[in-house]
Amino acid sequence: MTPNTLPLTRDLVLIGGGHSHALVLRMWGMSPLPGARLTLIDPGPTTAYSGMLPGFVAGHYPRRALDIDLVRLARVAGARIVLGAVDRLDLAARTIHVPGRPPIGFDVASLDIGITSAMPDLPGFADHGVPAKPLGAFASRWETWLCTDGPADVCVIGGGVAGAELAAAMAFALKRRGRSGSVHLIDRGTALAALRPGAAARLRAALEQQGVTLIEHAEVVAVTGTGVALADGRQIPAGFVAGAAGAQPQGWLTGTGLTLERGFVAVSPTLQSSDPDVFAAGDCAHMVDSPRPKAGVFAVRQAPILLHNLRARLAGTDSFRRYRPQRDYLKLISLGGTSALGDRFGLTLSGPLIWRWKDRIDRTFMRRFASLPAMPAPRHPVPRAAGTEEALGDKPMCGGCGAKVGRDALSAALAVLPPPVRSDVTPLPGDDAALLTTGGRRQVLTTDHLRAFVEDPVTMARIAAVHALGDIWAMGAAPQAAVANITLPRMSDALAQRSLSEILAAASGIFREAGAEIVGGHSSMGDETTIGFTITGLCDDAPITLSGARPGDALILTKPIGSGVIMAAEMAGLAEGASVAAALSSMTRPQTVAADLLRHAHAMTDVTGFGLAGHLQGICAASGTGAELRIDRIPCLDGARELSARGVRSTLYPKNRKAVPGLPSDPLHDLLFDPQTAGGLLACVGDGPATLAALQAAGIRAALIGTVTDRFGQIDIV
Repeated sequence: MTPNTLPLTRDLVLIGGGHSHALVLRMWGMSPLPGARLTLIDPGPTTAYSGMLPGFVAGHYPRRALDIDLVRLARVAGARIVLGAVDRLDLAARTIHVPGRPPIGFDVASLDIGITSAMPDLPGFADHGVPAKPLGAFASRWETWLCTDGPADVCVIGGGVAGAELAAAMAFALKRRGRSGSVHLIDRGTALAALRPGAAARLRAALEQQGVTLIEHAEVVAVTGTGVALADGRQIPAGFVAGAAGAQPQGWLTGTGLTLERGFVAVSPTLQSSDPDVFAAGDCAHMVDSPRPKAGVFAVRQAPILLHNLRARLAGTDSFRRYRPQRDYLKLISLGGTSALGDRFGLTLSGPLIWRWKDRIDRTFMRRFASLPAMPAPRHPVPRAAGTEEALGDKPMCGGCGAKVGRDALSAALAVLPPPVRSDVTPLPGDDAALLTTGGRRQVLTTDHLRAFVEDPVTMARIAAVHALGDIWAMGAAPQAAVANITLPRMSDALAQRSLSEILAAASGIFREAGAEIVGGHSSMGDETTIGFTITGLCDDAPITLSGARPGDALILTKPIGSGVIMAAEMAGLAEGASVAAALSSMTRPQTVAADLLRHAHAMTDVTGFGLAGHLQGICAASGTGAELRIDRIPCLDGARELSARGVRSTLYPKNRKAVPGLPSDPLHDLLFDPQTAGGLLACVGDGPATLAALQAAGIRAALIGTVTDRFGQIDIV
């Protein structure tokens, strides 16, 4: 992370990753506002582009073509990303609430959360229907259903343009796959009423050509497991029921205290709501002075105005710009196959040429997010001391391995210290832990800290807490107390209090689940965020160490590997958002249950900065044993193997590989040397299958990855 040249003083929070906000993030990355901290909140790591949804449904685009990667966008913008769904906005407290995490404070906020086409009042729809919006969830459900066998009857509720596009695309896709069935489009009134007569007639003809049955002036009274029930008694068969009947606002907006129009946020031409610090854009906003239908074209054109006005509000100026929507706009409507309809100013055209035009517009829009601007690297001063280039290396320092110093450097520094003279203090292997005897009880002490590699302090605090607890769990101790050590980048007192509150609340949740308490801490300001903890734990029995492994023991690993590669790729803009989200989820997952089920282990360690091979070597060296690894059984995080095959490596990888020579070098084996943050426990147990079954029954993604051998110091791969 690049240190801020000015202290952070204002929090801007973007709620939702809609089209307006996606463009704001891209533009912010090219010209951020100094002193402002940017946060994006969205339920998932990607957001789907509406313009290409019918083409995906028809089979013209792959699923990935729909997605704007919000994680990559946030990295370019220097923003923290919070993966979760907002359920409350508290204007009085200036906080935003996401279940499962501390409240997020804001000075300026913006809403771009889209709409939903869910039908909560229609009996059976929640259980058997699929709302067309949110788009991402709909696309995933359709893709899964389309690949199933059996009858291919489909029903779309809602005869507007969106419903007609979906019905035509679904009919085309089913015929393309050779699945026989019916496609019905149902509307309670006259279908396609929002279109001009000429355009409506052409779209009706296209629906007929695709084999779609249009049912108008029909009331749907229920959705069942076999189809749709109409008020006149008709039963329409359907294995897939899509809801596209109008735009519904997100329900939680009613509790915000903002002025709403039919549930949508009422905004002025400056895109400000009734609270001048809260903006709204896209489909969730209602433009009071110039109402327009819900269409993506408005969201896209609002983005530059929104960015300008957000910056003005953050800077404390009144140089706002007004958004003036066009009276008419170009409607490009997919007709199922590679044909589309275009309508504007009363002129209607259709055919393959219009499809190619629409396809070009959509792909051009998505290329904005596929080719994100690269920030130039800072120039190094001249003249400079010899050796600086070698010390810097050929890429930025990777926080995903904790930005650790290599094992040799730390071991050499500790070696010059005199041995302990106190009889109640015993250093333990690993350089960061000790066994204390206090009042006749065994107490373990360890410390660890991490340089932040994600902008979200809550995620970082959880990772740091799990990471620091690893040594306590690995020694078979019960976590007792923790002292926090936190460094924040320069910021105002208000932002510092927000950040510390989020960090300590998030970490406290992890420690309390593990049975420990945060009892105090120390904070300071520096160039960037670092979070660390010193922890004590109590041992009823002798601590589990590295030295107890026995030939024949099974090697159990409790988490997949690959976090170093994924986070190194994320820093370089190479990792997919879904892979990053999965890696962060793994790193924030505590191991209290796993540690309890492994208390009988003969030897155990947590897999962190030295990688799986390095930590296994530590057990072998301390126990006088060797090991045999089954490379095909070692679990990897999603995306790790692909990134390794592309040559992505963490900065600590070369030192880790050098420390364990003789192993094969290829993308899969290289992951054995990938430094992990908050990695899994590596345990040597005598009853491998039974222990593995117990771990997996507890929902832990554990694996039996090999055995301990009597070949001292030798790690074999089979």
